[in-house]
Amino acid sequence: MPAVVMRQFTLFVASVLDGLLNAYFWIVVISVLLTWVNPDPRNPIVRFLSSVTEPVLYQIRRRLPFVVVGNFDLSPIVLIFAIRFLQTVVVGSLYELAVRIGSYAALGVHVG
Repeated sequence: MPAVVMRQFTLFVASVLDGLLNAYFWIVVISVLLTWVNPDPRNPIVRFLSSVTEPVLYQIRRRLPFVVVGNFDLSPIVLIFAIRFLQTVVVGSLYELAVRIGSYAALGVHVG
């Protein structure tokens, strides 16, 4: 029984993390697209998008100064790659762990 709970909890964590990363991916994409049209900075949606993405983008620019090339800021591309990397490696590993826990439980092997 504990293996089933552990499997379900691992699936839950993987699913929530995947959803959060996916939502943040789209927030970054929308924020980048909005920079092309020069929106009103007082708009609450624009302020929210900026407040959610700019701290992370600032850290990328500060730690990787080569991502700003002339007038082109490539930090959103780095962030999008990082999000996709986390989705592939971390979330994929959590799903794989849940499958292994389930297979061990089916064999009757004690997990933990």
